[in-house]
Amino acid sequence: MSQLKAVVFDWAGTVIDFGSFAPMGVFVEAFSRFGIEVTIAEAREPMGRPKWDHIDAMLKQPRIRDLWAARHGKAPAAADVDAVYEVFVPMNEEVVHKFADLVPGTMEVVGALRRRGMKIGSTTGYTRSIMARVLPLAKEQGYEVDNLVCAGDLPHGRPTPMNMYRCFLDLDVWPASAVVKVDDTGVGIDEGVAAGCWTVGVALSGNEAGLTPKEVAAMAPEALAEVRERASAELRKHGAHYTIDTVADLLPVIDDIERRLAAGERP
Repeated sequence: MSQLKAVVFDWAGTVIDFGSFAPMGVFVEAFSRFGIEVTIAEAREPMGRPKWDHIDAMLKQPRIRDLWAARHGKAPAAADVDAVYEVFVPMNEEVVHKFADLVPGTMEVVGALRRRGMKIGSTTGYTRSIMARVLPLAKEQGYEVDNLVCAGDLPHGRPTPMNMYRCFLDLDVWPASAVVKVDDTGVGIDEGVAAGCWTVGVALSGNEAGLTPKEVAAMAPEALAEVRERASAELRKHGAHYTIDTVADLLPVIDDIERRLAAGERP
């Protein structure tokens, strides 16, 4: 019998939306509505946070903060975050269906985990209104989770452990060392580490790489190795115990965690 009781997956960049593209154009467009031109790289930097916090972090980036002050006559404040957020959320709701394909290998891995008796939890930086568009599309592809914790569900989200604590309660699993968190962003790894879980960073399908499957397939081995190492190093900075290319590579990691648990190790 497995000593592990649950795996908690992130969504975009981890099990859907290879490359985590859904929010990128929306952030760029939302800021442009306020006369501020931002880059995809600037939009990617805070990825994984609840979307209000993500916008707040973008507005605190020096270049964007200075552009905002020049355009609007004052440094950005909480009310400005609210204003951008109110534009962003409905725009993201409208496009997210275009980016809901499962990452290849997701269903095979989840099926294997369930056969081991493990539960499948999930947390996300998306709001519940955005996930209301995603869940039916994931279900059509065969992917259903045992719980979902969204940005805004709790007073404190990522990088705090509160979403994971909610998962423990929803899934009726404990201790934290019996749970694995899988995520493609630093703050998603943070929430798993803070909760005391094993953490697995997803390098090539996620935000850090920001590549499509075709781009990954077309890259020369040396170039792909550089992208993998850069993304993996960033996830390790946040405390990832393991890094993998995509969710399809998870099962050997689960086996190794089981081995370490049997030997008395803890995260």
